[in-house]
Amino acid sequence: MATTAAEARFRVDAPIRGQRATRVVALDESATAVMRRVAEQTWGGARFYSYEARPHSVETDAELADIVLRTMDGAEARLSEELADADAMVMIATADDGAEAASAIGNACTLRGIMTAGLILGDGREAGAAVMALRPHARVLMRSTGEHDVADVLTALRA
Repeated sequence: MATTAAEARFRVDAPIRGQRATRVVALDESATAVMRRVAEQTWGGARFYSYEARPHSVETDAELADIVLRTMDGAEARLSEELADADAMVMIATADDGAEAASAIGNACTLRGIMTAGLILGDGREAGAAVMALRPHARVLMRSTGEHDVADVLTALRA
């Protein structure tokens, strides 16, 4: 509490905005398994997707790459559409399989001003290219050996 009228002038009385519209993308097969387990928890504003590397899965436009993602039930989703109302993007990697997608997703988020976080699970040696792709875009880049950190980061982001 502010103790004087002068201090009270600087108090922010607006409530902290509720849940964020968070998008979570698993960049490789092992990361998808972790993401599926985390997605079973209760999340208000989070949507979960997986990236499957396949020929021409990253389509480039003049300024922006668009990626085909898979929803939890297997339906296709376009990155550009999913980012339209997103506040935060969390990418999960255990290997380099999704490094190209990490770079494209990071670029798309940077262009839209969406906060980006990267979580590298495991010892990180198998995900060096993914780390390099995430580094220029991720405000938070964390290496972890435990999948519980994924849920902790989502909780911290109010997902």
